[in-house]
Amino acid sequence: MTSNAYIELRDNRAGKPRAYLSGTRVRVQDIYIDAEIHGMSPDEIAAGYPHLSLAQVYAALAYYFDHREQIQGEIREDRDLVEEVKSRTGPGPLERKLKGTEAQRDTVSPR
Repeated sequence: MTSNAYIELRDNRAGKPRAYLSGTRVRVQDIYIDAEIHGMSPDEIAAGYPHLSLAQVYAALAYYFDHREQIQGEIREDRDLVEEVKSRTGPGPLERKLKGTEAQRDTVSPR
C-alpha cells in the first residue's frame, strides 16, 4: 500500500503496517530518530545512507510530521518489544561483558 512516491506502508513481521522509504528497508522512524534524537542534519543523514537521496530524507521527515502519533506509536512498540525480550532473556553478551569489566574494575585496588 503506497502513501506517496517516497513512502510506502508495509506490514512488519507482526503484521502491523510500518512506514518505509519506498524500495528500501529504511523506516521513517529511523530517519526521525537520526534527526531528532541524534541531532543529525538531513545532509548528514543522507550521507549515512548513501542509497538515499536528500529528497527521500526530507520526505521521511515530512511524513513523520504529518503522522507523528503513528510513528511515535511505532517507536513505543519497538521499545516495548526490546524490553520484553530483555526481561525474558536477560542481558546480551555485550552487556554481560561490560558488566563483567565494570565488576573487575571495582575489585581492583589502586596502587
